[in-house]
Amino acid sequence: MSAEKAASSEQIAVGIAHSKLILIGEHAVVHGQPAIAIPFPLVGVESSIEHRPGEVRLESNLYEGVMDQAPEPLIGIRNCVRATMQYLEIPYKDLIIRIKSSIPPGKGLGSSASVAIAVVRSLFAYAGKMYKREELLELANISETYAHGAPSGIDTLTITSKCPVWFEKNGDIDYIFPSDDFHFVVADTGRVGDTRTAVESVANLLKAAPKKIQSKISRIGEVTHQARHALEKASKHLLGQLLDEAQKELEALGVSDAGLNRLIQFARQEGALGAKLTGAGNGGCIIALARNELHSRQLSEKLKRFGADKVWPFVLKRQDHGEGQ
Repeated sequence: MSAEKAASSEQIAVGIAHSKLILIGEHAVVHGQPAIAIPFPLVGVESSIEHRPGEVRLESNLYEGVMDQAPEPLIGIRNCVRATMQYLEIPYKDLIIRIKSSIPPGKGLGSSASVAIAVVRSLFAYAGKMYKREELLELANISETYAHGAPSGIDTLTITSKCPVWFEKNGDIDYIFPSDDFHFVVADTGRVGDTRTAVESVANLLKAAPKKIQSKISRIGEVTHQARHALEKASKHLLGQLLDEAQKELEALGVSDAGLNRLIQFARQEGALGAKLTGAGNGGCIIALARNELHSRQLSEKLKRFGADKVWPFVLKRQDHGEGQ
């Protein structure tokens, strides 16, 4: 098992997980269209476990205390811990779980899924057992089910992948192997988005104007197919145009707001090949495609000065087939 997945000693067991981004296809994926998600290694979660006599305890930014008394937002992770310990035949007692996360919650970066993956990995390490990816995903999705109602599974899949994930609801999972480096900038509006509310608003629009809204959803699906081709053929300018096209449709669905639009327009003015929201929208983050590494750094600094809460320049690396999972 690699150091990324788990490490343990007599005193402590550790599991870590990176984050994820939706490159293109958000909202349409809920209604049967494909989406492309990419690993986001610049923020992540570390879960460490120590033996400590007494009840199971949790230490995190959100809560410190007995796990079973954790507040409502942490019920999903509590359920995940209980189920994983039962699966591993570890008595539900005598340990303390410490969670450290650099992922801002509510920003579409997969915070809850990353926490769940890291915690499950640390529990396997604590038990001294190896895991299969299927076990990891099934156990982590216990937490995701509480967080999102009926999770698509795209977050946990991408967080456990090294390359972009092609995801279709009730369809086969596939992996995308970019044929060149793509330089992106992610910028945070500083405002939390509400995934459930945004998804429900699109569903309500679809009921109210099915023909009009379905055409928007279908167009996002078409653009997503073209974006896969652009990644695989290193067509950076085409990918940028497709990100802009997807953003236009997301605006029509009512999930982009003034704060997101402001950052997106600024990124385009400063030379981004394309820019759009990432995640549920109405708060959260944008993703912009830079021309190259130098432009990525320059654009990041300008977005910071323009008022973005946090900015992360990162590169999606070229990958050969077989490197991804």
